[in-house]
Amino acid sequence: MKPGDALPPNPDVWIIACRDDRHAASEAARTLLDAFVLDGERDFALALSGGRIAPILGSELARQAELRNTPFAEADFFWADERCVRPDHPESNYRVAKTSLLDRLAVAPARIHRLLGELPPDQAVIRANADWAQWAERRGPQREVLDCVLLGVGEDGHVASLFPDNLPSDLVSTLPFHSVVGPKPPPQRLTLGYPMLWNARRVIVLATGDGKAAVVRDSLAGRLESPLARVLHGRIGKPTVVITHAPPATHRP
Repeated sequence: MKPGDALPPNPDVWIIACRDDRHAASEAARTLLDAFVLDGERDFALALSGGRIAPILGSELARQAELRNTPFAEADFFWADERCVRPDHPESNYRVAKTSLLDRLAVAPARIHRLLGELPPDQAVIRANADWAQWAERRGPQREVLDCVLLGVGEDGHVASLFPDNLPSDLVSTLPFHSVVGPKPPPQRLTLGYPMLWNARRVIVLATGDGKAAVVRDSLAGRLESPLARVLHGRIGKPTVVITHAPPATHRP
């Protein structure tokens, strides 16, 4: 298979149409917390992302968890990607999650597995992969995957920090985390590779904003150039929810 090849639509993708960002965040939070409860509210591994909607989603997750009296603070929190900045930097994905979600739920430090963006990227990747390996070993060989990954998507179809110009062959090793250089500032990034996204038990993609409609449509149609399309295609057999403002009429949950 090579770039440009057409791919069949993934029948395991569900589309949820939303009015605006707050409605989308509400649906994402509900979907995630339903999965957390379904899994028994224990030993649940989640990967968070950044992006424009991240603070809205974090606040909504905290609100719904409190309203439902769900012990969401007992989940383990990882990150799908991070900018190589200090944890208190305005561009830090960790900082957004900390202020909107983690502090509000009083998540224990041992359950927070942040990516160390303040370190040189190669060192940060080594630390991240070691942390994941230790956690996965403790969890057991049958559950060495993330239970859910929250992803945003850019107008270019990037997810996490997997950009169209990153070669997929560079990001399919067995190691979970990688360092990449992105086209947007700050360019140095840490990211999950494709296999971690393919193998996650669930993925929730928030594709909010009218500018995302075309890339969602083209990715669902199976255009391999899009990182979103690579994720959706690679997850055949596993549930994926795409929450967007303008879903294709042929895909419904």
